[in-house]
Amino acid sequence: MTDLTGTMPQLIAAAASDKKAFDIQILDMRNITLITDYFIICSANSTTQAKAIADHVDEKLAEQGFKTLRREGYSEARWILLDFGGCVVHIFLDDERRFYNIERLWGEAKTQLYDE
Repeated sequence: MTDLTGTMPQLIAAAASDKKAFDIQILDMRNITLITDYFIICSANSTTQAKAIADHVDEKLAEQGFKTLRREGYSEARWILLDFGGCVVHIFLDDERRFYNIERLWGEAKTQLYDE
């Protein structure tokens, strides 16, 4: 995948990392689907951490002028989805992530592991 430094996916990944999200991946969806340009997928150890990651991503993107278009799964916080239009963020509890394995479902996407 091309260098994503300074782009929305990179901002999202950095914000998730700030709250200790792990196994952060950026999937380039531009040539695969019309629903979004990127998926950012990450894992959390607890529902409290998942909510903290979601809140922090919302806050950091709002500071850059990006608005959350849709938010799902926040109350249960086992799989939180944040939709920013060009980017969709998936915040999973680790066991939920392994169960749904959306990386496999979108296996043809170019993937970049986020590394600070």
